[in-house]
Amino acid sequence: MRGGLRMVVASATLAGLAAVAAVTGCTPQASGRTSALAPASPAAAPPARLALAVTGSTRALTAGSAADRALEVSRTLFASAPGAVLAGSTPADERAAAPLAARLHVPMLLAPAPADAAARVTLSGELQRLGVRWVTLVGSVSATLPPGVAVVPGGSVQAAPRPVPPSRTIAVLADPSGERAVAATAAAAGATVVDAGTDLSRSAALDAALRAHHDAPVLLVGSAFAHDPSTRDWAVRAARSGYELPGGGQRPLPDRRFVALYGAPGIPVLGVLGRQGVDATIRRVQDLAAQYRPLSPKPVVPMLEIITTLAAGSPGADGDYSSELPADSIRPYLDAAAKAHVSVVLDLQPGRSDFLTQAKHYQALLERPGVGLALDPEWRLGPSQKPLEQIGRVSAAEVNRTSAWLAGLVRDRGLPPKLFVLHEFRLTMLQDRTSIVSRPQLDLVIHVDGQGVQPDKQQTWAAVLRDPPAGLAGWGWKNFLKVDHPMLTPGQTMREVHPTPDLISYQ
Repeated sequence: MRGGLRMVVASATLAGLAAVAAVTGCTPQASGRTSALAPASPAAAPPARLALAVTGSTRALTAGSAADRALEVSRTLFASAPGAVLAGSTPADERAAAPLAARLHVPMLLAPAPADAAARVTLSGELQRLGVRWVTLVGSVSATLPPGVAVVPGGSVQAAPRPVPPSRTIAVLADPSGERAVAATAAAAGATVVDAGTDLSRSAALDAALRAHHDAPVLLVGSAFAHDPSTRDWAVRAARSGYELPGGGQRPLPDRRFVALYGAPGIPVLGVLGRQGVDATIRRVQDLAAQYRPLSPKPVVPMLEIITTLAAGSPGADGDYSSELPADSIRPYLDAAAKAHVSVVLDLQPGRSDFLTQAKHYQALLERPGVGLALDPEWRLGPSQKPLEQIGRVSAAEVNRTSAWLAGLVRDRGLPPKLFVLHEFRLTMLQDRTSIVSRPQLDLVIHVDGQGVQPDKQQTWAAVLRDPPAGLAGWGWKNFLKVDHPMLTPGQTMREVHPTPDLISYQ
């Protein structure tokens, strides 16, 4: 035996188990399997001590096998433990061991293969570090135990006291069924265990856990979290913000539907949003959204789409044929919307400018949670073009530059995901649109702005729906109060437009 270590096998003879019982004061079971056991006296084996966790930290454990990650979680959460549960190699062993470890408040570790000498030494080293005095074996387990560590079979003793204080860590698992030892060890330490799936930005469970403890350390466990660390870390930071959309969660689509008023503040001719003051606008969009709630299986969220830069008939001082509204004139709408749980999208009509330049002008507004961005290519003009003389267009490259900047802003500021809306009613408006890139921080929506008689609107809708960009999150439909013949009612909009729009706006 190396270094004075001794070999213990779960399928030991009853005589061997009886010898262990003589040391521990426990009664062996004839089955060879073990159940909930712990030392007979708390004085003989004090409660586990927890490792110190860094407030607000995020750590990812993504490498190695499930056994490797179980060891690492034990090292992360436990400074010491009176005992440990060792599980065999089958799923049934793990299922049986997990509740046992959680109830005993000790780590659950996975036994290595008999031929894996290095893993056996690593496991023994973790048991020594923990200072365990006993282990409980579940299944056929082969392990090298440190001197003085007893195998405890049967159920004749009390569970160890719970670690005090319990861990404030949030353990986030992409695949709990594949990380049972991790989940059990985290639960034993008193941590919150979250089944988040592979996309953290869609996890309402993670959002809820961090709203309850926004500065809690987060431990991400699983190989699914190995890719794109910046996106992974951003999603956790966003969840810490505490922002929540109606219906739960932070990602706008596909789990909700938006109903919007479109227009420019104080300019009635440009849309219904500008026909009343701020408070009346909020009430109007709330009433409109309420008409859709009985018709929608998904939560309905009211929204304002604010024309922030307006295509102009004259070049203006900067020569770009676009008038930029002062940010101060828009803030009252954003403040009121935030209080009323109304989402906002800022709409750009850049004239001879470009979308990225104008978007940067409103960076301070776009840094607010729940404020997205819309690009209106109809008003994106060439160097010699003027508004209303032709339909504008934008290249996929310019769209991608703008979305890259906006996604970077979301990532760097730890903001929740945003809507990124592209208006289109002619296929020429979005050039090479299959090259438009989707980004994790943004939900990409193509909004179809056709107007007039319903057969024409449906033809436009069908044409725009063909061959969308990869990663598109949803579709938008617009009802025009004066130029649609007839304008669809909410019920007709939900029944007659297929697929059912994710964003329905009124102008």
